[in-house]
Amino acid sequence: MKTALTIAGSDSSGGAGIQADIKTMIMNGVFAMCAVTAITAQNTTGVRSVQETSPDILRDQIDAVFEDIFPDAVKIGMVSSPALIEVITECLNRHKARNIVLDTVMVATSGARLTTPEAVKLMTEKLFPLSTLITPNIPEAQLLIDMLIMNRVDMEEAAKKLYGMYGCSVLIKGGHTVCDAADVLCTEAGISWYEMQRIDNPNTHGTGCTLSSAIAADLAKGYSLEESVKLAKEYLTGAIAAGLDLGKGSGPLDHGYDNKSRFSK
Repeated sequence: MKTALTIAGSDSSGGAGIQADIKTMIMNGVFAMCAVTAITAQNTTGVRSVQETSPDILRDQIDAVFEDIFPDAVKIGMVSSPALIEVITECLNRHKARNIVLDTVMVATSGARLTTPEAVKLMTEKLFPLSTLITPNIPEAQLLIDMLIMNRVDMEEAAKKLYGMYGCSVLIKGGHTVCDAADVLCTEAGISWYEMQRIDNPNTHGTGCTLSSAIAADLAKGYSLEESVKLAKEYLTGAIAAGLDLGKGSGPLDHGYDNKSRFSK
């Protein structure tokens, strides 16, 4: 069985972070492992408090996984401090990690900053060059290249700029704020668009975590990057369509999408 490691924060409500990553990886047919970067108190409506993991325990978590069950892919999520970024960079380099998908958790869709400028700078310098793919949303892409993204042409230009700056493939997630459920991928081969029907469902907490984890799972199984993005988009669309409304808030993705064919390869 193929394996994948998520390096991310914990979401106490179970809809995002390592909880969403593990659910997604399992549903996509790979054995999931984790290294926790932070403990958060949160639900689908917001984050109440955050306690970061110490650099030493994060290093030990990553080393323990690589030394016993070498992951076929790595997904990186919430990493908000320079010290933790340094640890992740050192460990991934030392273990020669492959198929690294970095979900650039910097800015919420609402526009709220989720990490410090110092951490963002270090992430671009250290983790971007190691990554197979980065997956910024529109606010994050705007922050990274200091340009306003208003339409599909802007998204393509931004993806090309990011690819040129950092040398890793880039998937910019359009979201309903720019062009519904259309995302643009820039690789060495050029530009590709991935479009799905937008589903009117408020239960979308954790969609970024889910998409990046699904991509990592498919890379672990041996699919190409382009195939992995396509399959992950299909999985996410199905998960949103099948998501359960679990309470009075906007419930998290429940990953009820049953796609048994994804356990192949």
